[in-house]
Amino acid sequence: MKKSTKAVLLSALVFPGTGHLYLKKHLFGTLLISSALIALYYLVTMMVEKAQHIVELILSGEVRPDIASVTELVTKSPTGSEGQLLNIATAVLIIAWLVGIFDSYRVGRSQDLDS
Repeated sequence: MKKSTKAVLLSALVFPGTGHLYLKKHLFGTLLISSALIALYYLVTMMVEKAQHIVELILSGEVRPDIASVTELVTKSPTGSEGQLLNIATAVLIIAWLVGIFDSYRVGRSQDLDS
């Protein structure tokens, strides 16, 4: 299998930046991994906080523990700066993943042609 193919599969299926690490482009790979991890950490933290808030509302009796009430709370969009930060974190994660895929193919193809 060509280096470019392996690098693309690693970046697409494992995590952004892993294809670059495979291609020995450690600085750029680490940059992609770091940015994706920070964005993913923020997204997961916000989801866990929202879930804890919903559980607290159910336990306190403010919300009935039925599927309709819980679904309404889960699908409620965040407002203000929290919503903007969630959008930014999502965009950073998607962009890191796409850059990882396309750039690892570019770098891998270049290395395939050199060998």
